[in-house]
Amino acid sequence: MVSFLEISILSVMLLLVTGLIAGFINTLAGGGSMLTLPALMMLGLPADVANATNRVGVLFQSLAAVKGFKKHDRLDSSSIMPMLVPTMAGAVAGSLLASFLPVGLLKPTLLGCMFLMALVMLVKPDVIAPTDGTRAFLLKERPLGFVGLFMAGVYGGFVQAGVGFILIAALAGILRYDLVRANALKMVATAVFSIVALAVFIPRGQVLWVPGLILAVGSAVGASISVKFALNVSQSTLKWLLFVMVSLSCLGAVFMT
Repeated sequence: MVSFLEISILSVMLLLVTGLIAGFINTLAGGGSMLTLPALMMLGLPADVANATNRVGVLFQSLAAVKGFKKHDRLDSSSIMPMLVPTMAGAVAGSLLASFLPVGLLKPTLLGCMFLMALVMLVKPDVIAPTDGTRAFLLKERPLGFVGLFMAGVYGGFVQAGVGFILIAALAGILRYDLVRANALKMVATAVFSIVALAVFIPRGQVLWVPGLILAVGSAVGASISVKFALNVSQSTLKWLLFVMVSLSCLGAVFMT
């Protein structure tokens, strides 16, 4: 494993750049861990340590994004607690499943969900990306949203990578939040997932703080830039960016399987 007491300038640049890109695309869509995990493993981290260390960047980018969305009044604060009830219940269930089942059992599920999302967005994009002015529903008005958020929590508690797509499907597809507000709520959930995960990984000594914090700096900057981008482009642009990221993540998942 690479010694991080004397981390090279090249390694620092690799982590900063991949973190920045991942923070940008995770805030608007998802799939950024397909960049950061390989970057960490290129530096010599085992897969489990890379997965744990990556959560530091995910947490910082989530907090930066939430702060940005809240500053511009795009975070629906009243929806946070209702949303976190099913997602956290699912995360607990997913964490328990992770203790007994191999990760490979849920990977095909995620891949299937991403393929379906990409197909739906191509054929009928308004299903995932509501048009401007569409009214968002409360969870009590659409119980299916509770199910969707619970399943997102299960997956997030199990492996997390790619959970942003499932959260968007629940928040925008079922509850009909526009993509900006859906992403704002998604980042709240991602921050909570990361805190829970780090609470498990840190005591087990699986988090390497130097690369994790370097990655976090780039990720937080990328997330901040991403929020400003999201606030200044149309829903149509966000919709097609989401479609591209879902499609690329599908391809990445196929080749990584």
